[in-house]
Amino acid sequence: MVNRWQAGVLGALSLAATFSTPAPGRAADAEWGCQVLLCAASANPSWHGVPYCVPPMVKLITAMAEPHFSWPMCPSAGTKAPGYEKYADCPPGYAVGYTSSGGDNSSYSEPNLCVKTINHCGSRAYFGHDGDSCVETISQPRPVRGQPYYFDIRQSSGGKQRFWFDLNH
Repeated sequence: MVNRWQAGVLGALSLAATFSTPAPGRAADAEWGCQVLLCAASANPSWHGVPYCVPPMVKLITAMAEPHFSWPMCPSAGTKAPGYEKYADCPPGYAVGYTSSGGDNSSYSEPNLCVKTINHCGSRAYFGHDGDSCVETISQPRPVRGQPYYFDIRQSSGGKQRFWFDLNH
């Protein structure tokens, strides 16, 4: 089942393929790279629910475990390897925070917290009547994305659209 966006991408890829010929020996890679791109961009259903997409995506997941893996490209679509963002944005009002790894050198780990500072005494007071601070910092775990990989695909309007996907088998 091909959705409207996929049909448009297939049409664009077919048109681009008529104007560009991949180098000998790279045609199969380009075809696989375009299959991966098309399948990764499938949103409803995701690539897991599109029978055409399962073989090239499983091939990709298997290939990623091999030494010297190189992401399959789709030159006719103008994309490169996908981006990766493990964490989603923090809720409104929160900023990204880091968990301290402890120790004397105060090194930090990955940005896995959302933090927010609250002033319980108002905008001008920093200490309460008993000398305690009115400022409280609260934190919560930063949401982890279910689909951490993405492709930014250029649109005919000149802009780009981001498509998120996962590589869970």
